[in-house]
This record gives sequence, structure tokens and C-alpha cells, in this order.
Amino acid sequence: MIALEIPHEEFRMFVTMLKNRPLSRSKGVVGLLVPLVSLLISQSAMAGNLVGTASAINPTTEGRAAAVSSQLNWPTARGDAQSTGHADQTLPAKLEVIWEYKADEAIETTPVVVGKRVFVSDVMGKVYAIDRATGKGIWKVDFDTGFLASPTVKSDELVIGDIDGNLYKLNAVDGKELWRKSTDGEIQGAVAFHGENVLAASGDGKLHCFRLKDGEKVWTYEANDQIRCSPTVAGDRTFLGGCDGQLHVVNLETGEAMGKTFELGGPTGSTPSIVGNKAFLPIMDGVVLAFDWKAQKELWQHMDEERPQEYRNSAAVTGDLVVLSSQYKQVDAISTATGKLKWRHTLRRRADASPVIAGKDVWIAATDGRLIRLELEDGTEEKWSYEIRGSFLAGPAIAGQELFIADDDGVVRCFGDGNGKNTADSAVSSKSN
Repeated sequence: MIALEIPHEEFRMFVTMLKNRPLSRSKGVVGLLVPLVSLLISQSAMAGNLVGTASAINPTTEGRAAAVSSQLNWPTARGDAQSTGHADQTLPAKLEVIWEYKADEAIETTPVVVGKRVFVSDVMGKVYAIDRATGKGIWKVDFDTGFLASPTVKSDELVIGDIDGNLYKLNAVDGKELWRKSTDGEIQGAVAFHGENVLAASGDGKLHCFRLKDGEKVWTYEANDQIRCSPTVAGDRTFLGGCDGQLHVVNLETGEAMGKTFELGGPTGSTPSIVGNKAFLPIMDGVVLAFDWKAQKELWQHMDEERPQEYRNSAAVTGDLVVLSSQYKQVDAISTATGKLKWRHTLRRRADASPVIAGKDVWIAATDGRLIRLELEDGTEEKWSYEIRGSFLAGPAIAGQELFIADDDGVVRCFGDGNGKNTADSAVSSKSN
């Protein structure tokens, strides 16, 4: 099992509890141990929630543990099963590079972070596990292929698909291969977990559902063209944007379509984002669409009337805003309620990477090697930026109070609160406005 990091806030609560708790002479050490045991039970519950084991905790504690776990971890490319690209916490105002790790080849995928480890995949078929605290390599495995998809991690299980259509399950602790299955098309999106199964969308136009334990096929759903996105999971269904110009909604138990598909008006390789009963999805032709998937109706469409944008990545979504970056260097924030543009930021060069929202900020990783921080409420001005000599082709991961990102030179960086030492020899500049 991968160890779950205990948040500093939990430790502060424990210390405060000890200071405020009267300790009678008769109780002695026992009085001291009671709050300690309570804290350990709470953290054990969190770990149980992360690894999928049963814990005897009430719903309130379980929900709190899940919330803490979601802030500490970024287990899949878009952060959560609903593919929101959104973390609740705002990162510290002053960020510095805490560590760097150099992979063997270029990385075009988002790191994933679970517990005390960071996992990345490179374009020549290697998967790496890195120590989250130190940036030191733990293990790497080479599959002699290539990865355009990030790993997805659940407890000590890691699953990833490659450009040849193969799907691998690894032991996340030591990198040992546990099983391998194949599809007939390139796998470009991260897989998704649902219960005891794992979902992989493929360029063969199918969504494949395998049993996580042994890789046994459970069911297959077939679209009318390639599927390049990651499956998005909400409740008992999964959502897929297809090159056939359809938003597919599939029953996770049976693999059958749930109601009609939603017409998009053009192909998409983007991953749908789900917030409540709303689904958001951009298409390549520059239209952003919102649907009420429960009522099975379109809510709105947004398109730049002056120059339709072109979308090759996925949106980051909160309850209020949809944030996207286009091939024409524009970062747009659109109201989830109305579909109207709230603000626009123009980049120096385009961002192929999907944006990420963290608390009050939007994070953009651009092809000119700039990592940019914008205000979520009004992103017209840069708050902070960091520049490298290479390019960022995939978005960052936000876990705890840290940001993790990889570049096309194979460098993985961890940014932290400024108490760490900046050792980035490859950095060209770092500025704070």
C-alpha cells in the first residue's frame, strides 16, 4: 500500500487538542494516548478510503476523509473521476522549484500524485515512480513503446495504455507488471476506475471495460469513430466525446448506451467534464457545449463569433466557470450558467495542455515553456510565471500545497511554498508580479 501523507492541519489539530485537554495525574500517559489513538484511527480511515478497503467510520468522517484525500492527491490526468481539472485549494503566493527529476525521454503527459509518490510516463514507453518529498527515482519500467496517456493510480494499482493499444496493470509499489491486455487502436487518454473494473477508450472506436483484478474483459461499447479522450465517470455512467461528433453516455454495469447520444456538431478528442447534472465539452471546430445529462437536453453553445477557436485539449470546470485554452493562444472563461464569455487572456504562444483550476487560480502550461498563473475571477493579467527552455505539452497536477509538471525535455518539477531550495539550472527566468 502506498503511504498516505498526513496533512499538516491534522497535526496542528492534534497539538491543539493536547494543549487544551486537561491531563489528570491519575490518567497520566493514558490521557495522552487517547487523542493520539483517535488521530491514528482517523488517519487509518483516510488510508482505507484511498486504498478501497472497508473502514468502520460514520458518513461524516468518511466524507471528510475523502475530501482531505482529494486535496492531497491527483490520481488521474484530470484530477478526479469527473475530469474537472479542479482542485479546491489555492497554492501559496510564492512558489519555488523544490526538486527536479530527469527522465530518459520527453514527457507529454500530466504527472499523477498518490500518497508519497509521483508517477509519470514518457514518449518512449517508460513509466517512472518518484519520491514526492525528495524527487529521487524509486523505480522505472520500460515497455519499448510510447505513452501519450498518463497513468491512473488507485491504492497500489497503476494502469496505463500505450500508443500501440496495449493496456498494462502495474504494482505501484515496485513497478512489477501484473497483466497486459490489448485493443486495436492507440490509447491517448488516461483510464478510469469504477468499482472493481477499469475503463480504457481506444482509437479502435471502442470503450473497453476490464476487470481490474485479472484483466478479464467485462464488456465493450462501440462508437462510430475513434475515441481519443479519457472516460469520465459520474454515478452509474461514463461519458465519452468521440470523433464521430457525439457525446456518448454509457451504463457502467452493462456497457449499453443510456438514452440518446448528444449531437456535438463536429469531432472532438477532448474529455468531458461533469459538475452535478451538467456536462461540458469543447469540439475541434471551436464550439463549447453544455448539456443537462439527466434531462437529456442541450443547455447552451458558446463560439467566438469573430474567429472560432480550435480546441485540442479539455476544459477545467468549477460550479461557475468553464476555462479552456485554444490553438489560437486564447484562454477563455465561460459562465457555466449562461455560456457567455466572462474574461479572456491572450498568450504569447498556444497552450496544448489542458488548463487546471486550483482554488482562486487558473494554471496554464504553454508551448513556449511558460507556466502561468491567472486569477480565476478575472484572468486578464498574469499573477506569476515561470519559464523553461523547452515546452510544456501537458498540464500540471495539484496535490496538497504543491504543483507537479513535466516538460518535453523529460524534466519533472515540484513547485512548493518557497521554503524549498530552487535548484532549477534549466530555468530561464521566474517572475512574480
